[in-house]
Amino acid sequence: MAKVSIIIPTYNVEDYLRECMDSVTRQTLKDIEIICINDGSTDGSLEILKEYADKDPRIVLVDKENEGYGVGMNIGLDKASGEYIGIVEPDDFVPLNMYEDLYNTAKENDLDFVKADFYRFTRNCENGNMELIYNHLDSTGENYNQVINPYEKPYITKFIMNTWSGIYRREYIEKYHIRHNTTPGASFQDNGFFWQTFMYAKRCMFLDKPYYMNRRDNPNSSVNNKQKVYCMNVEYDFIRDIFMQKGNEELWDRFKSYYNYKRYFSYTFTIGRISDEFKREYVERISKEMKRAVELDEIDMNVFTPRTQERFGLLVKDPEGYYQKYALFEGTSEAAKVRKLEKELSEVRRSTTFKVGKALMLLPRSIKRGLKKNK
Repeated sequence: MAKVSIIIPTYNVEDYLRECMDSVTRQTLKDIEIICINDGSTDGSLEILKEYADKDPRIVLVDKENEGYGVGMNIGLDKASGEYIGIVEPDDFVPLNMYEDLYNTAKENDLDFVKADFYRFTRNCENGNMELIYNHLDSTGENYNQVINPYEKPYITKFIMNTWSGIYRREYIEKYHIRHNTTPGASFQDNGFFWQTFMYAKRCMFLDKPYYMNRRDNPNSSVNNKQKVYCMNVEYDFIRDIFMQKGNEELWDRFKSYYNYKRYFSYTFTIGRISDEFKREYVERISKEMKRAVELDEIDMNVFTPRTQERFGLLVKDPEGYYQKYALFEGTSEAAKVRKLEKELSEVRRSTTFKVGKALMLLPRSIKRGLKKNK
């Protein structure tokens, strides 16, 4: 049994894949299994993976047709034989001591999972220089380096969401059959995996030391896909269905307010990601979803900050007002905001409603001007 099985789900990342594979194959922890899932890549990714597999017997290569992230990850989880499981996205990379440090921490503390802080980075294509941003999983800093039972502290689900900055005990992954959603064509299917690992874990830990290097300049990343509008909603339906399974009633009661907290912020993230043409319709959709959650008594407003409470209230009561005040400008610069306002104003002036209203007000305005003149 390897100490850690590292799953690398791969699709059309030939520009970044060598950096990723070098960082994994050169880990100071040598007793690892590297499971590469080629999900029907149409570029040179498969050839690169074959090149590494030919030189390193620890690499298990699976070449399959394109079925999406969730299917590929589940195949990797099924094949994993290590004591713990790690995940590396193929356009990211990891420092050479990451898995040795995480494994030692997990073993010393008998953990279901351990996660660490991480960096987000972009790279200058001309000179190769990197711009790094340190990301703290826990913004308060109060929950690091201690064994935590998520059921006792459900607020830790508010930490930055990712599945790749840590490792997970395979025994507990298999015990609860934790797997990814497999909806064809969907994205953000790591959200469901995140929630399952938290709801079922009994012992976890967060380290205040950054390891994982998360790339933010890949134009093909799902984060930058403006056309996939409702995939986040589908994913949160998947998560809710798991909570609704028989035997999970107590877990749902414990986590439901934090589930809806995370759902709200995942939806507002989506607003900033999708094209402007979809935003008004999307706000209408999530307003109905959140209103339904309020009616079912699944929202605890104390979980939100006062500022977010105000925004949430507006979304539920007045989706058009929310769209105009927040969604219209989500994810845009100040200059872009001005351009959007000008465009909205221009569209209003061209509308039939505006023209009819202007015509109806023409006579009253003329009479008012006449009365002022006579006076």
